[in-house]
Amino acid sequence: MNTADIRLVVLDMAGTTVADGGLVERAFAAAAADLGVEPGSAEHAEHLAYVRATMGESKISVFRHLFGDEERARRANTAFEKAYGELVDAGLIAPVPGAREAIEELTGSGRTVVLTTGFARVTQDAILDALGWRDLVPLTLCPADAGGRGRPYPDMVLAAFVRTKAAEDVTQIAVAGDTSYDVLSGVRAGAGLVAGVRTGAHGDAEFRAAGATHVLDSVADLPALITGTE
Repeated sequence: MNTADIRLVVLDMAGTTVADGGLVERAFAAAAADLGVEPGSAEHAEHLAYVRATMGESKISVFRHLFGDEERARRANTAFEKAYGELVDAGLIAPVPGAREAIEELTGSGRTVVLTTGFARVTQDAILDALGWRDLVPLTLCPADAGGRGRPYPDMVLAAFVRTKAAEDVTQIAVAGDTSYDVLSGVRAGAGLVAGVRTGAHGDAEFRAAGATHVLDSVADLPALITGTE
């Protein structure tokens, strides 16, 4: 496709536009401890491996898989969100270098940018506030904003398409993220450009297996790809 036709750009947050330095794993450890999973145990190691493999997926979905019943999953999710929020409040996140500039460049070229996450809204808002990004884009989405289904479902990408009305066709959407789940959600939504970025959880093999059209070192490289100035 002609990348210049892209009208809507849907970007992941943690690991893609936001550098969080492994805070997901630290917050998971707090959630696991809350449910009695001992650090250093085989169960803890098994759970952590699953968390790493499913980076990008809606966190409540991850906890439903790990802890089974809904009450325990919600308890774990609440503990996770609380721990992650405290780490954010402690100033332990920052923009990925060049991310804000990339978003501003894409917006300046007449395109609409939407930020999405697998976190709950309270955590997403904490990140936006910590970075001063509240007014950076016209729309931010978490799984609950798209009917409750996060990645790898295409719902958040399609919600961005419907709500912004920025594009006439799904092929005019670009999706970028640091996990195979970001890529898969873009592919399932029919996005014309789906890029994996090497600043987070997954790498080239996972991106290609999920159907990425491009693999980039960073989201900072996305404007040049879309505008054809690279």
